[in-house]
Amino acid sequence: MSRFHRIRSVGLGCAIAFAVSLVAGPVSAVEAKLDTVEFLNHNCMDCHDGPNADGGFDIASLGTDLSDSKTMSRWIRVFDRVNDGEMPPKDGGELDPDEADSFLNETSLWLHDFQKAEFDKAGRVRSRRLTNAQLERTLQDLLAVDIPLARLMPEEQRSDGFTGIADHQSISHFQLDSHLTVVDAALDAAVTRVTDAENHFHRDYDARALARARPLSRCRDPEMIDGKAVVWSSTLVFYGRITSTTVKESGWYRITFDASAINKPKEGGVWCSVRTGRCVSGAPLFSWVGAFEAEQQPTTHIYEAWIPAGHMIEIRPGDETLKRARFNGGQVGAGEGGPQNVPGVALHSMTVDRIHPAGSLSVARRNLLGDLNVKIDTKAKRIDLVSDNPLGDMSKQLRRFATRAFRRPVSEIELQPYRQWMRESLESGVSPIDALLASYRAILCSPRFMYFVEPPGPLDDFAIATRLSYLLRGSMPDAVLTKLARDGKLQDPQVIRGQVDRLLEGKYASQFVRDFADQWLDMSQIEFTEPDRKLYRDFDVVVQNAMLDETHQYLEDLIKTNAGADKLIRSDFTFLNSRLARYYEIEGVDGDELRKVKLPSDSPRGGLLSQGSILKVTANGTNTSPVLRGVWVSERILGTPIPPPPESVPAVEPDIRGAKTIREQLQKHLSDVSCNGCHQNIDPPGYALENFDAGGRWRDQYIQVNGGKSRRGLPVDASFVTADGLSFNNFDEYRKIVCDDIRPVARNFAGQLMTYGTGGSIQFADRYELDQIVESTAGDNYGLRSLLYAVVTSPTFLNK
Repeated sequence: MSRFHRIRSVGLGCAIAFAVSLVAGPVSAVEAKLDTVEFLNHNCMDCHDGPNADGGFDIASLGTDLSDSKTMSRWIRVFDRVNDGEMPPKDGGELDPDEADSFLNETSLWLHDFQKAEFDKAGRVRSRRLTNAQLERTLQDLLAVDIPLARLMPEEQRSDGFTGIADHQSISHFQLDSHLTVVDAALDAAVTRVTDAENHFHRDYDARALARARPLSRCRDPEMIDGKAVVWSSTLVFYGRITSTTVKESGWYRITFDASAINKPKEGGVWCSVRTGRCVSGAPLFSWVGAFEAEQQPTTHIYEAWIPAGHMIEIRPGDETLKRARFNGGQVGAGEGGPQNVPGVALHSMTVDRIHPAGSLSVARRNLLGDLNVKIDTKAKRIDLVSDNPLGDMSKQLRRFATRAFRRPVSEIELQPYRQWMRESLESGVSPIDALLASYRAILCSPRFMYFVEPPGPLDDFAIATRLSYLLRGSMPDAVLTKLARDGKLQDPQVIRGQVDRLLEGKYASQFVRDFADQWLDMSQIEFTEPDRKLYRDFDVVVQNAMLDETHQYLEDLIKTNAGADKLIRSDFTFLNSRLARYYEIEGVDGDELRKVKLPSDSPRGGLLSQGSILKVTANGTNTSPVLRGVWVSERILGTPIPPPPESVPAVEPDIRGAKTIREQLQKHLSDVSCNGCHQNIDPPGYALENFDAGGRWRDQYIQVNGGKSRRGLPVDASFVTADGLSFNNFDEYRKIVCDDIRPVARNFAGQLMTYGTGGSIQFADRYELDQIVESTAGDNYGLRSLLYAVVTSPTFLNK
């Protein structure tokens, strides 16, 4: 039986158990436990008995109390290993087919019924609060502010890559204090925005304003040459900073400039990075804004970026393959002539405008003050209420604000504490607007705001609107979703599908893909390691960000076109610009905009596993490990969970001297019998990816490092055998094996969406319904859009 067929039998076993429970009622836990334990004692005791049992698994210590999470996990592991044919091992004899089927059905029913009973009592997902990113975006939408807020909160714990898993979320005094800090920052920003006069900050810079104050001064700013502000290709830190663009106020700015190339290379233009920062040694970090390819003729470039007060813009050649200018101290270039044959970028002019992406001033005032009649003194930064019935008018606005903040209608009982707080504030002499803001503060610290309100059982329309909105927008429901919930229309699957289509139009599609991919595919971790510049000289910040964009746009295209799940693994296209195409050694791609490119027939690219972003986050910056990549592919793409290795087994460190390949080292490592069960799933994808180095480029030989020098080492061998005994010789043959039965990949994609959208990991009782979701899309070749539709209209998604 092949591994892919065995995976299908998991769903079959669950389906049988589920049907039996509906027709005949649940088998008692005692009966199930006696049958299953007897099966294990009869078939497994020879190897798994006592403290020295194989794999550290002693049947006598297994236990039968499924309310203990560790016991439940161990029973699920036992079920899976028997169902997948991993146990007993090949040299341990064969199970009686009838006994094995009986064990699988009884155990499946026992585990399924226990979890379903738990779901009925408390819900599949326990109390789930907004993540840092969700809280930031919700406050921005609620108050029409655009300041970044997530950076004010502590880093979140990730579980299987996700930050929103309810079982792994915690709340402490420190986190509550951070939440209050964020709420205060958002309210302060809203009041500042409302009491500001229309801010029309605009500044024009000619080339002289962008260049150094004195032509030969030792500084890192562009130098003035032939009427243009020029920055040469150089390794000098902070070179290309433009001191005159330092902003006095934190905010979003639109940056528009004209630039051209100097000493353009024979192939392509001069690739440049645009970043912001303080650009001093005491604050060396930059924020990425974008990249462009400067050509011979001036072209206009437009970017929008958040720039904190005291930060400036830096524009410089960012292509590590360009020839570099020499410098002496802080001086780069040589006056009017410039360094000979060194590429550079010339800035002709620039315009900087303050913008407010969260909304206009009128929107901000509406969100904060509603229909209240107020008088605003922009000089004194003061808001005064004009009313004959202050408490009555403020109570109406308080209800309006609480309804939006709680994402559902608010009852009189729920509103009473906040109204009482507002009344007491007024009676103590606090101004009406300050009393209202204090009540807002209390609302934004309420569990009804911080947490998803989802009572056990089927979700009501408002909970559906909230769950759908946070899946696709990462924020509170908009006006359309709220109205549909109010009208009771979100119980209709067709209406839900229609809202998926609406929310995936325009900016929301790319936003959803970025949010989802950052966690599912670890894209948020791409800067965690930095490739060794001596070994990977062609890699640079421009390439890295192009890799991210490639993955994001690729996934967005697959979802938009309802491409089959096989395109996650293999395709004849990807998204490239000229710089990334050159890095991948693909010819015929021009321009700095990523576009869909049909790949040459002999290209190894196409599909997630060949994309530089994936290959970089699964490497450590210096070398690659089939184990690390194999675990990642198994868990994130194939849906095969890999338990942590036994503590007694040391990690394998690649031999950078090149005396042995990683394969030779791992063979000795795998002599431990406790490793084989997991490595039969880990090793095939790990070895299949060995032709890609730590920077994501193709290699036929390893790099050998000796005495600080590197040279070509031993050849790469990407061949291996899958757990089903299917041999492959290279990466492309491995991808074909996976695509021959793409259902596990489709199932994993649906499971990752479900986990991300509900805040609950896929559990044993979810397996049957997850199989149904996948099978319902078989007619669409397991299209990604179809899988998304099936997930958001499934009972699992529509129930707590």
